[in-house]
Amino acid sequence: MKLYYKPGACSMASHIVLNEIGAPFDLDKADTETGRTESGDDFRKISPNGYVPALVTDGGDIITENPAVLQYLADRASNTGLAPPNGTLERTRLQEALNFVSSELHKSFSPFFSGAELDGKARQQVEAGVGRRVAHIERSLADDRAYLLGDTFTVVDAYAFVVLNWAGFVEVNLDAWPKTQAYVARIAARPSAIRAMVTEGLIEHEQVA
Repeated sequence: MKLYYKPGACSMASHIVLNEIGAPFDLDKADTETGRTESGDDFRKISPNGYVPALVTDGGDIITENPAVLQYLADRASNTGLAPPNGTLERTRLQEALNFVSSELHKSFSPFFSGAELDGKARQQVEAGVGRRVAHIERSLADDRAYLLGDTFTVVDAYAFVVLNWAGFVEVNLDAWPKTQAYVARIAARPSAIRAMVTEGLIEHEQVA
């Protein structure tokens, strides 16, 4: 398999899950501005929308969109518990959570990466939007569960971690949501997350979480 990624972007969720699975895979860094990859591929031929992640399967098929890529990877390694079995209510809950992270939490951070300057009232409005979505995560963790679906780490936790971790880069304070802060720290300490962050250049040493 090959994962096309952009350092620190949402594609890091798939990178973390690939590390969790332990199957061999290749990485190719995509420059979404120029449309080229580190290996010289035309990224727009791989991902017509021009964004990451894009996963090339062992059979040569290309999968895009985080929820689809993450569930595909989890189903290839069903013994890992990274996704509940298809057809169960628990799997529907996973899809529910993935859709929330993708369409609500992820999108609420988008203005910070649009290239437009955010200051004053505009920044306050964006931060308020992020806060409403983070508050939902906080409520989901209110019963002291370790992860969004319970006590088992799943693919939605990899995705939620990556998005919530952006808060530090855009200087959004998460102090109002202590359970969410602890949740982010818990996932940041997983070896799979540490390896992905080191490889993508977000941290320097594997001992640093």
